Amino acid sequence: MAFVVTDLAVTKGGRAAVSGVSLQIEPGQVVAVLGANGAGKSELVLGLAGMLPVTAGSVAVDGQPLAGRGPDAIRRAGIAAVPEGHRVLARLSVDDNLRAAGSILPRGLDETLADTYALFPELAERKKQLASTMSGGQQQMLALGHALMARPRYMLIDEMSLGLAPLVVKRLMGFVEGLKARGVGILLIEQFTSLALGVADTALVLRSGKVRFSGPAEALRADPEALDRAYFGQ
Repeated sequence: MAFVVTDLAVTKGGRAAVSGVSLQIEPGQVVAVLGANGAGKSELVLGLAGMLPVTAGSVAVDGQPLAGRGPDAIRRAGIAAVPEGHRVLARLSVDDNLRAAGSILPRGLDETLADTYALFPELAERKKQLASTMSGGQQQMLALGHALMARPRYMLIDEMSLGLAPLVVKRLMGFVEGLKARGVGILLIEQFTSLALGVADTALVLRSGKVRFSGPAEALRADPEALDRAYFGQ
């Protein structure tokens, strides 16, 4: 069982955004994807989630090919994406947001909702609150809750800490560690490299849409100069 990406190419606006990217995520493993702004990290997530065109390579979950499939099919296959930007249904309440996200489930909606609220008590306290009136950190929790409602085996999380206070970031990183302990495989894009490498098992560094480093996260934790070389080509 694994989420396997091989020689992936993704386009955005008719231009190549990512090319030749390969990675593998095992259940209960975190793969950190790092890189400077414009390196292709978000495009990688959107391509894997079916939101940008995949023009080459393959994506498979447990041997099931997914490249070129739409977002709904990919979500139903057990992959849930949390794109950058705290994306929620602003005009709906917290509870309605989560119920809408869980509408793809064939059964067990109430049980999944209860589990999501257990993981995020902050959301349980705000069931009737409109998403648009929540803080950025609360909206990010709701966006993560959206993904959880699909009962994913793999999650693609893009810049969940962007613009948030350090205490909120710490809370969200604890959530990632909890998912890992549950056996969920995670692809994590994170602006704070030390946080990402602290929770990751393996890491990729992208520069200009291509992989410049792929290996154990420990190798980058132990050698900051290697991280700089991968980022900037020094």
